[in-house]
Amino acid sequence: MSQDDAPWPSFALPAGSLRVRPWQPEDADALYVAAGESIESVGRWLPWCREGYARQDSVAWIAHAQACWQLEELFAFAIVDESDGSVAGGVGLNQFNRQHRSANLGYWVRQSRQGFGIAPRAVPAVARFGFESLKLVRVEIVAAVDNLPSRRCAEKAGARFEGIGRQRLLIGESAIDAAVYSLIPADLT
Repeated sequence: MSQDDAPWPSFALPAGSLRVRPWQPEDADALYVAAGESIESVGRWLPWCREGYARQDSVAWIAHAQACWQLEELFAFAIVDESDGSVAGGVGLNQFNRQHRSANLGYWVRQSRQGFGIAPRAVPAVARFGFESLKLVRVEIVAAVDNLPSRRCAEKAGARFEGIGRQRLLIGESAIDAAVYSLIPADLT
């Protein structure tokens, strides 16, 4: 797909001033601030959000996300508060299985914005993009068994719990069990 043909969707989320859209270079400062604030809560589950996270990490991530979008390997979105331009979090589709038209959906919300229902509103918007634009038939959400906020988000977003995958995720060097949830197009009607 050429740059001119690439879908660059943007979704307004219900109940507020949030918008889900692809990461842009001008998001680097806002991502850096959001990540720095969230090391304690998000860093436990996402190894990129760590002490020493630098602004250049944000710049590199955004460039990577844009390049992977062009290759259709990753569709990463910023969750942006349009009232002030701050990054409330991120959500995206990755780990595509082309044969079975499925993908993983992941998300995070910055520490100061957690508990406001942001991710449960973003998840269906991005899943719908996957179903409608990418022709997926299944989206999986995989969360560490102990990551209760992420598991609650999956459930609030309408995903169905399917079971516990033994040693399904690597957190650092440790293989851990994970709860597996799924969304299919019928779940969003």
